[in-house]
Amino acid sequence: MVTEVAVGINYVLEKKGLIDKALEESIDARSPYTRKIWDGIAYSLLGDGKRIRPALCLAACELFGGSAEDAIPTACALEMIHTMSLIHDDLPCMDNDDLRRGKPTNHKVFGEDMALLAGDALLAYAFEMISKTPKSISADRVVEVLRIVSHCSGAEGLVGGQVMDLEQEGNPNCTVETLRWIHVHKTAVLLKASVTSGAVIGGANKDDVARLGDFAEKIGLAFQIRDDVLDETQTSEVLGKTAGKDAAVYKATYPRLLGLAESRNQATQLVTEAKQILEKYGERSATLNSLADLIISREK
Repeated sequence: MVTEVAVGINYVLEKKGLIDKALEESIDARSPYTRKIWDGIAYSLLGDGKRIRPALCLAACELFGGSAEDAIPTACALEMIHTMSLIHDDLPCMDNDDLRRGKPTNHKVFGEDMALLAGDALLAYAFEMISKTPKSISADRVVEVLRIVSHCSGAEGLVGGQVMDLEQEGNPNCTVETLRWIHVHKTAVLLKASVTSGAVIGGANKDDVARLGDFAEKIGLAFQIRDDVLDETQTSEVLGKTAGKDAAVYKATYPRLLGLAESRNQATQLVTEAKQILEKYGERSATLNSLADLIISREK
């Protein structure tokens, strides 16, 4: 797996420059009256993020013969939605955290009101970014991407997952079935949108998109399980956010319900199953497979 992980790391590093440049260029205060909100957006959006979601989008597009340039607007949109979810998640009314990506959370710097509005603006701007997809991509495909991304962002996606996450906080009777639903909807759904939207832009047919969706849901669940494990085993300095927060508020997590060893086993099994789904693509799926390995081997 070491070699595969190295491939994943190299791919992310290779694409990070393209992604970061596009994100920086998207920051556009067209009036002095909007400078403050753009400052708040830039503070979180241009931080030291892993860029896993946009990398997955680009890799899925390339799997089907598309180019990174075709998918970069959607890749940026997905990072914007992810950043919105982090800003909102850190608010006192949600997880009430003071540290994100190694620096004070958005509301600690700009205030709760500006943080809330920065997240709102990012969600709206994400769809404007998708509209900037090159005209060489058919309108039908762009509309399908809009459908995928909007669905993942709403009540049946990450918002619904966050609601249940809050509802189950402190509940000693939360089941593994409920926890899986939470993790699939609050985390895996955005990774699934990243992969499937990239595939759509790259020219994948409906069967291919469905197959990649199954792959992405498994690695997305593995991603959140790995997050649960790291929250219990890493320091705040390494994570760039407050470690041990889940246990402190008795949040529903895989380690709490199954223990650390079984949680690690479940994440590994999910990635194994995910990679089996892509076997029909042969070597063409090497990048996506390496990103899956990176997800469960990362230390932050």
